[in-house]
Amino acid sequence: MKKICVVTATRAEYGLLKPLMELIQQSSELALQIIVTGAHLSPEFGLTYQQIESDGFAIDEKVEILLSSDTPSSVVKTMGLAMNGMADVFPRLKPDVLVILGDRYEMLAIAAAATIFQIPIAHIHGGEITEGAYDDAIRHAITKLSHLHFTSTDEYRNRVIQMGENPDLVFNVGAIGLDNIKNLTLLTKDELESNLNIKFKKFNYQVTYHPETLAGISAEKQFQLLLQAIDQQEDSFFVFTKANADTNGRIINQMIDQYVADNIGKAAAFSSLGTLRFLSLVKYCTAIVGNSSSGILEAPSLNTATINIGDRQRGRVQSCSVINVACDFNAIMMGFEEIKSNKIIGNTEDSKNPYYSGGAANQIFQVLAGYPTQSTVKKFYNLR
Repeated sequence: MKKICVVTATRAEYGLLKPLMELIQQSSELALQIIVTGAHLSPEFGLTYQQIESDGFAIDEKVEILLSSDTPSSVVKTMGLAMNGMADVFPRLKPDVLVILGDRYEMLAIAAAATIFQIPIAHIHGGEITEGAYDDAIRHAITKLSHLHFTSTDEYRNRVIQMGENPDLVFNVGAIGLDNIKNLTLLTKDELESNLNIKFKKFNYQVTYHPETLAGISAEKQFQLLLQAIDQQEDSFFVFTKANADTNGRIINQMIDQYVADNIGKAAAFSSLGTLRFLSLVKYCTAIVGNSSSGILEAPSLNTATINIGDRQRGRVQSCSVINVACDFNAIMMGFEEIKSNKIIGNTEDSKNPYYSGGAANQIFQVLAGYPTQSTVKKFYNLR
């Protein structure tokens, strides 16, 4: 059987990959291998590898790489540990294809290691633009190391081809995370309140904010501006999900903990909600607030608006249910007012999700099943 190895380092990444992992696990043609690394293995970030196991997956390798710091030096050292770990893991697993999603720094190191071991890489969510973070460059670098490409819009497919990738190996399958919305039975509002031990108010918001790594102001200042705007919102409840293990992410997480402690009854925070609780929460919220890709990709399919702050997601294709505001107190306040005035709503006839293609995981599975893995030699495709 062809061995398909899926690697995951964060809770969000796993939630997107899960539908594909289930198809591979159930297959008689493909064998699933799982490498878990990064924040999944950290108590600070919720030991989310346990969720993978409770979902019925057997983890083949756990690779400890995360340092208890998120400075640029620590991030680079983490990348080094990732490469070092793969030097031992790849000879043991001998995968036929390695599946990587997105643009995280750990994945760049792992993709580089796979290239040396001549393991073909299947990359999901390439070709996208996020100009406010160094993830943008990392995503494009992974594209050039990869052999199969699964993009989420035709525009992104064209961009991958523009980078010299063979059009026959670049597939627009839509956003894989939307499979979860289609396949899962989401919690009711009462079930969600009971599960999270919260009580919704008139206006309810899911907040995720990651450091904007190329911004001219510090992560602390960025997030403080958002908290100041949140402070002014009346009859509102905020559910924070914490930042990933990114540069300066711990600063934001400490500020979240302090804000929740000072605002009992107005806010709650979670290191990880899991896919079911997160999507259920977004469904019942007035808006997603922050700079997470979830506000761009998933929220429109749940009829939920988005206040997208700053430049982290700048360049991504967007539904008209997304409003973009600067990382500025007055701009964020105007965003809240626009949401509450009902001028911005979710997935209406004029606001269809541009990332929905229908069954992304199944489309990826079919390509993986038919892909010959004898050679990893790539040729640059010249546009004529």
